Amino acid sequence: QVQLVESGGGLVQPGGSLRLSCAASGRTFSSYVVGWFRQAPGKERELLAAIRWSGDSTRYADSVKGRFTISRDNAKNTVDLQMNSLKPEDTAVYYCAGTLSGIMSSAMSYGNWGQGTQVTVSS
Repeated sequence: QVQLVESGGGLVQPGGSLRLSCAASGRTFSSYVVGWFRQAPGKERELLAAIRWSGDSTRYADSVKGRFTISRDNAKNTVDLQMNSLKPEDTAVYYCAGTLSGIMSSAMSYGNWGQGTQVTVSS
């Protein structure tokens, strides 16, 4: 069983940057996919980016393409989300989750959810 724990959230001004980390413990496979999601109040949980554990495949939502970058850190056993040019509408709770079903868009396809980390973009 894989356990995922997020860290790195906080308060940032518009235009600023944050880096989130999703630490994995337990047994993973090269085909294991980790996705970063967010959920704002009153909105559905949406996939922002996903990456295969092998690092050879990624996917991004149109809303973050060019601003967010997902990557694997083999040394730390984490999946990181670098977020640049942050906007107030990026304010949400950010989660990481995993799946063996390939890079899927629906949150329903993922499990092993972390507890979430709050990101607030405000001046």
